[in-house]
Amino acid sequence: MLRGSALRIALRQLGRNRVRTALTSLGVLIGVAAVIAMVTIGRGATARVEQDLAGLGQNLLFVHAGGGRQGGPSGGPPLNLTDAHSIAEQVQGVAGVAPTSQSAATAAYEDQTHVTGVVGADAGYLDVLTWTIGTGRAFDPAELLAGADVCLLGETARNELFGDGAGIGERILLGPISCVVVGVLESKGQNTFGQDQDDFVILPLETFQRRLSGNRDVGVIYVSAEPGANTERVQADVLALMTERRHVREGMEPDFTVRDMREIEDMLTGITGILTSFLAAVAAVSLLVGGIGIMNIMMVSVTERTREIGIRLAVGALGRDVLRQFLVEAVVLSVGGGAVGVLFGLLGSYGVSTAMELPFAVQPDVVALAFVFSTLIGVTFGYFPARRAARMNPIDALRHE
Repeated sequence: MLRGSALRIALRQLGRNRVRTALTSLGVLIGVAAVIAMVTIGRGATARVEQDLAGLGQNLLFVHAGGGRQGGPSGGPPLNLTDAHSIAEQVQGVAGVAPTSQSAATAAYEDQTHVTGVVGADAGYLDVLTWTIGTGRAFDPAELLAGADVCLLGETARNELFGDGAGIGERILLGPISCVVVGVLESKGQNTFGQDQDDFVILPLETFQRRLSGNRDVGVIYVSAEPGANTERVQADVLALMTERRHVREGMEPDFTVRDMREIEDMLTGITGILTSFLAAVAAVSLLVGGIGIMNIMMVSVTERTREIGIRLAVGALGRDVLRQFLVEAVVLSVGGGAVGVLFGLLGSYGVSTAMELPFAVQPDVVALAFVFSTLIGVTFGYFPARRAARMNPIDALRHE
């Protein structure tokens, strides 16, 4: 029996029971679609995490008081500007340092009010954390030094206070103080965790400390390493410097934390990778269920076509011809379901990625692997019914009612 004839007979036979054929292929379809969708959406989430963290700054470290990964105490003396200046002057490979303090306050303009975050920062903040001025200008050195009553707005804060207006030159109330808006930052949108990155106001650090917080404390010092610099080495140097400055003796647990943004990136991408693999494995189970469905239907088909098999064997067909015929039917079921599953998986993952504002990160190797696996499912689970048909005794098959 020629392969082309086997394929034509398989298509004709499957076409006679279209509903059963469609339902049999459905398990493979769902399995392939689920695997592709889970992997694509998971990879998009990982890419989104990487983009968000890259948007915070390249080769970024941050220092804050209190123990963290190192297991130090939960609290400690606050950081100060001298710490930031020492890092900038004494640590090699540092491109920029940005000491910051943060709080929350109610911003008001005319009859509009909005609760937002307030950041006190110096000139290095925009460069270190890669913020760009959209309209207006940044703080000038004299304003930073004098602690002038000026501010920069994130896009969300601007929209809440001014709507369609630019807001440049307008004076707003920010808690107990007032300040003139001199610039608006370009939007970064929401991060992977749904947090709005544009909902804040920036004051000169001197203004924030003197008029809002009432102290000289620094909450976080952001440190940007030079391009190409070994961030692990920079991190180690910062750690050594801060250990000396804060008089942490040997054997004592540090009362501060120095973290590399890459550590956080690796942790988050590792988590998303594990979740993606887990979900893909769960989805792959439906492929096995689909294979079992193919085997069951093929067993029913063998039983229904026992007399047909007996006639073929009686007129000279070989067992391998019958084996091939039923294997072709099983493969057609799995390949058809797999092909449609690839289409549904890509369309579904594209829709979910668009709705969740994730990158559409298709992995061709995963698509190909899912399709090939669906074909193997057809061969594997179709072989037993096909072998049973091929081993039938022609006389017994012809007597079958």
